[in-house]
Formats: sequence, C-alpha cells, structure tokens
Amino acid sequence: MTGMQDTIVFVSITNGWKITHRQLQCDGLTEQADHQLKLQTGYVACADHQNPGLGRQCTKSCTSADTTFDSVGVLGTLILSGKSNNSWCRLFVWFDGYSVGGTLTSGRGIGGRASVRRAVLKMRRFATERVKRLLFGSLLASRSPPSASLCSSPAAAAMDPAAGVVTVDTINPKVLKCEYAVRGEIVSHAQRLQQELQNKPGSHPFDEILYCNIGNPQSLGQQPVTFFREVLALCDHPPLLDKSETHALFSADAIARAWQILDVIPGRATGAYSHSQGIKGLRDAIAAGIADRDGFPTNPDDIFLTDGASPAVHMMMQLLIRSEKDGILCPIPQYPLYSASIALHGGSLVPYYLDESTGWGLEISELKKQLEDARSKGITVRALVVINPGNPTGQVLAEENQREIVNFCKNEGLVLLADEVYQENIYVDDKKFNSFKKITRSMGYGDDDVPLVSFQSVSKGYYGECGKRGGYMEITGFNAEVREQIYKVASVNLCSNVSGQILASLVMNPPKVGDESYESFNAEKNGILSTLARRAKALEDAFNSLEGVTCNKAEGAMYLFPCLRLPQKAIAAAKAVNAAPDGFYARRLLDATGIVVVPGSGFGQVPGTWHVRCTILPQEDKIPAIISRLKAFHEAFTEEFRD
Repeated sequence: MTGMQDTIVFVSITNGWKITHRQLQCDGLTEQADHQLKLQTGYVACADHQNPGLGRQCTKSCTSADTTFDSVGVLGTLILSGKSNNSWCRLFVWFDGYSVGGTLTSGRGIGGRASVRRAVLKMRRFATERVKRLLFGSLLASRSPPSASLCSSPAAAAMDPAAGVVTVDTINPKVLKCEYAVRGEIVSHAQRLQQELQNKPGSHPFDEILYCNIGNPQSLGQQPVTFFREVLALCDHPPLLDKSETHALFSADAIARAWQILDVIPGRATGAYSHSQGIKGLRDAIAAGIADRDGFPTNPDDIFLTDGASPAVHMMMQLLIRSEKDGILCPIPQYPLYSASIALHGGSLVPYYLDESTGWGLEISELKKQLEDARSKGITVRALVVINPGNPTGQVLAEENQREIVNFCKNEGLVLLADEVYQENIYVDDKKFNSFKKITRSMGYGDDDVPLVSFQSVSKGYYGECGKRGGYMEITGFNAEVREQIYKVASVNLCSNVSGQILASLVMNPPKVGDESYESFNAEKNGILSTLARRAKALEDAFNSLEGVTCNKAEGAMYLFPCLRLPQKAIAAAKAVNAAPDGFYARRLLDATGIVVVPGSGFGQVPGTWHVRCTILPQEDKIPAIISRLKAFHEAFTEEFRD
C-alpha cells in the first residue's frame, strides 16, 4: 500500500470543557483506502455513549467522504490519529462550539516523521466567565511539509483573516441554545404568507392571516384605554395643558393626573433619562397601588421600573445564575421567556410538570421530586418560577396552594419569582387573583423572611399596551448588599422608558369612584374583560368539539392550551419532515386556514403529549370564522392521517 502516513493531534482539555462532537472530512477515499479515526482519551464516551474508562480506545473505520462521531468527553488528553491513502483528511474536534483541527496530507511510503509544530491557544469562552485555556500542539508529518489549520476558535481569527468573519459557528453558543417559540418558525412562515397575500391577493385559500400566537391585544383590534392615553398625551406634550380648548377635549381628572405626574418628573421632561430604578414619584404611586390591592404596606424603594416584565426577568436570571450548575425551577408548560433567559445566562432549567388532568394543577409533591432530582445531579436550585394566572395554561392558583408554595420556598431556601402580569385577566367567578406578596404577608412573614420578586407589566390585563414597554418588579427579602448589585445592573441599562413608567403608575392607580373618568373607564375595562371571557369560552368549546382534542378551561390569562391526540400516521409524517408532531399540525393549519398558533413543544409538555397554544385575542366578530376554519381543517387532517 502506498502513500500512507499518521498524523496525531494532542489536545489538553481544561476541566469544564465539553467535547460536543467530532468530525473527519476526507477527499478521494476509495473502498480500498486504509482509513481510520482513533479516539483515545483519559475519559471519553464511545459512539454508544458508554464510558470506556482510562486508556481505552474508540476506533471507527469508514470509507465515506464524511463521517461524524458523536460523543461527550470531559477531561483528559484527546489523541486523534488518522491514516489516509493518496488523499487528504481534516480532523476536527469541537469544544462547546469552538473547534481545533489539523490537515493530514499523504506522502510517499510510510517513512519517518519530520517537522514538529506547536501552537498555544488561549480560548476565552465568554468575557465575563472564567478563562479556559486550550493547548494545541504537535502536528507530526512525514516528508511533505505539513499544513495545519485551526478552525472556529477565537485565537484562530488572529492567524487567519478569513476566520474573523462572524458565523453561527463563532457566536456565543448560549445564543444558539436559546429559543423563543412565540416568534419562531411558524410565525416567520405566516409573515411570508402575509406578504404573498399583499403582493398577490387570492394566492392562498384564505384572505388574511389570523395571529393567535402572541398576547398582543392592540395588534388584533383592542382599543387602548382612553384615560391612560389622555394622560400620556398630556405628559408627552405639556403645552397642551396651557390651552383653553384642552379642557373640552380631555377629562378633568386626566388633566389633573398629568399635572401630578409632570410635577414629579425632573424638568417635566419625559424625553430625558430618569433615575435608573424609575422616577421616584411614579414608584410612590405604584407602591400606593400595590398597598391598596394587597392591604399591606409597600416600600417604593423595593420597586424597579422596567421596559415590560421581560427585562426584569432577565435581570434576576443574571443575578441568580452563576454557571450551568445553578438551576431554576420552571413550570412545564412554561412561557418561553424563562427557558430562553436561563439558556442565555448559562443556567439549567429544572422542570416541574403541571397536572393537566386537574386543570393544570401545581402539586408540591412534584416540586419536591424535581428539586431532589436536580440536587442529586449536583445542581444548586436557586429559585422557583410561578406564573399566576398561567401562561400558556390559563389556570388561577387557589389561595391555599399559594400558601403551600410560599412555605416550600421558605423551607428550601429558594427565591420565589412570581410572574403576575395577567393579574387582571380572571374569567371565572369562583377564582380571584391574590398576589404572592399578599399571601406571604398574610402568613405572617416579614420583608426579610422570604426572598420574593413580583413581576407586573402594562402589556397584558385589560390595557394591553405591549408597545409602550412598561412594567416593574418588586423585590423583598434581599439584603442591602444584594440590592446594591441589583441597582448596579439596572444602572447599566440607564433607565426604562419614561412613557412606560408613567403608564405603569396609571395601571396601578386607575380612576376611582368620584373621578370624572371613572364611569367611562370602568365601562371600557369591564367591556374588554367580558368579551375576552366570551371568546375564551367559545374557543374552549370549539376545541373540545374536535375529534381527539381536549381543552381545559381558561380561568385567566389570554390563552388556551388544548391537547392533541394525533394519529400515528400524522406523527410518522411529521418525523419524515423532521418536525415535532404539534409543529407539523400547526404548519398545516396555517397553510390551510391562515390561523397562526404556537406548537406546544415550544412551551414544554409531558413527553408523548402534543398541544398548541391559541390566544383568545382576535376580535369577537372574527371568532366564528376562526372556529369554522379550525373545524374544517381538523376534520380533513384527521381523515387524511386516520390510522
């Protein structure tokens, strides 16, 4: 046999680096070529994912042009050796998204080994995390001058100008890991269809896209609350307050509220930066609103105004997560903000499953089971996320259940992260919203007893001001040193937008009995909530009328999360196109009807079950058309894939 050589790459792996995969690429191989890749480490998994132990080898022969080896390795020295016959091969090994490799070139005869090259690479995994050093050296070649390349590592960019281009292989792998299904592939496809309908009307079997994928009320026709918008308009253009005709156009209490707000804004400038925690006078107003809601006092210094609730969630994940060994208990199904935020900040999501058979109940026994399981794996669980009312599940927690949750967090030393952005969206007479702040205080716990972070937003409720990006978090149970760090993180972002701050203060302090706007405000509020309740009931009944579909009642929030019992043929068809079965269903529904729903797989679900999330937000006069399209599609889909 001619033209054969060995090339060995020695890689010292620092503790904590993970080998995600390896790849061997070759050109010109034939069936007769003597070619193999040997993997030898101190500890590395073979192709069957079993640990062979110290000093053992995994050997795989191939004759194809591209062979991928999947395994996970942790610590030791990795030796890659390859043999090629009248060809070249490249060996690559990936470490958490980075790769190193060498090129094998053929020579004449088996010959002796010639030159040695050594390179020391300093690879920084992330600027804010520990530096991990990867030593790469010793490319041994025969008579031909060796050609070595280092691919996809930060150090390689300095050696190879072409490697400086940003690609998906060189960006932060945490970004690749994070997903947000609410605006995922289904929605992107819907936007393409919408553009096609605009460019070529009649090109699809529907004339409009009906977005039932996201809680964005005003995009679907909900009107803003008059009082809130009047105050915002006056605050954003104070000269209106000096005009005589303003009193004919705006209510007296809106004018008075605008003056009150402007008086607490430095320079009456809504276009200026504010205090990083939010304007003090607006935090005072929000604190008063929380105290009025709960019956317990609130400290304005506990409130951090944010651009909606999402930045507040990110801020807390940034604070709590130190490494992948820190975990956050999250409900499954969950709002994908949480899984995405945990992934971006490098933590571990610890799932606890809501019980669909009991109306998406939250069982303490399930929390304990998942907590113990995570701890047995070496994960330090830092916090528990509770979404009440539920998203995407729509349940409203009973007061006794909330007390159990508070005691669980107290006993286990967990921060309670209470997502309460749907607190105004309650549609059943036998349930009401109770904040976790109210529950903890009613149990006799003080400010320092249970670390609690409560999130609120102007995007939901009856107001639906998503685009104004207003919200806040109230933090209690954190010591002064930690609060300083939270404030520091808030300061990095300078401040939230002032219009959103104003709106948050209005949401927590709407017109009261005796105010000029009270009756009209109350009519608008009740009108919005009552129509949402009717829409929820109509869609719930429609889903339950479909073959193989069951849907729990939407007690609150803005969504239904029906369970789909799909035929095996449909599941097989989904697998054939590399799609989740509920994603396959949602895509077919969109293509046939223009209705946009989100696959349940984007929220998490019990393995082997399939769901979709559907909002109740399309205007009431469109609900009958949605139901008729949905029924026609589901009947056709079921017949097409009937087992």
